[in-house]
Amino acid sequence: MQLDHYSTSFNNHTFPITVICENVTNAPNIGSLFRTGDAFGIEELIFCGENIPLGRKMTKTSRATEKAVNYRLESNALGVVNELKSNDYFIIALEITSKSEALVDFKFPKNKPIALLIGDENFGVSDAILDLSDAIIHIDMFGQNSSMNVVQATSVALYEITKQLKQS
Repeated sequence: MQLDHYSTSFNNHTFPITVICENVTNAPNIGSLFRTGDAFGIEELIFCGENIPLGRKMTKTSRATEKAVNYRLESNALGVVNELKSNDYFIIALEITSKSEALVDFKFPKNKPIALLIGDENFGVSDAILDLSDAIIHIDMFGQNSSMNVVQATSVALYEITKQLKQS
């Protein structure tokens, strides 16, 4: 028998993970990031950029998780990354580059908080942010496309990160 939302026995848990969204501005994606952040027990979502839509179009996909997930709006992603670096966060960019490591092979630190950076739906993570990152990870792709939707990619990455942190 399939369980409903009221009969699952998942244990609430918060992981030391902050997701920084650099210029993610699509309302359904933002709503889905709230759901993903809630599902994986992250500490905070930080939306960086101008004109972040938090209205009705966002809440259609968030399903009220914006009330459960800590979040803030910031204008400048570089400032946020520098702030978290100074607070001893391990900065990880989710982007495919000539130096990125495969997500499945990466060993995430278990002794410090993690900031996962995701980028603009069309242009990805900026070079300035990549330069500040402690690590750059990518998801191996086996089809013709070289990327996936930002929320799907974030979900895959958070699954692997929380899987590893849960085992510690």
